[in-house]
Amino acid sequence: MGTVEVTRRTASRNSLLRYLSLFTSVGTLLCCALPSLLVLLGLGATVATVLSSVPWLVKLSHHKVWVFTTAGVLIALAFIQTHAVSPRLRSKAVDCTPENPGVCDEASQFSKVVLWLAVVIYAVGFFVAYVLVRLPC
Repeated sequence: MGTVEVTRRTASRNSLLRYLSLFTSVGTLLCCALPSLLVLLGLGATVATVLSSVPWLVKLSHHKVWVFTTAGVLIALAFIQTHAVSPRLRSKAVDCTPENPGVCDEASQFSKVVLWLAVVIYAVGFFVAYVLVRLPC
């Protein structure tokens, strides 16, 4: 198997992992954090409207431990891929041509932004779902 083929497969797996971590962190925000935050702000009617329109969120919130665990594991794997595996592969990459050397750096920077966005969304969801609930009023 050629180096180019291995690099392309690894790059597609890398981007898939980052996007999965982003979408699972958005799932944690939608299922558990956003309804709690809206109720905290006195917008219970808004939560009731959203839950009547999208009833599967209730079932998802019953499994919030699994949702948060899955999202956390995917984000951790994306960090390992981004900061440990990808730099080593990029140093061996033949996809970055000398005519356009900035392409790999731009893609790497975009991937890091997506990953940090997932971390922020996950952190907000975790804070509202687990920490804010425990704070004394």
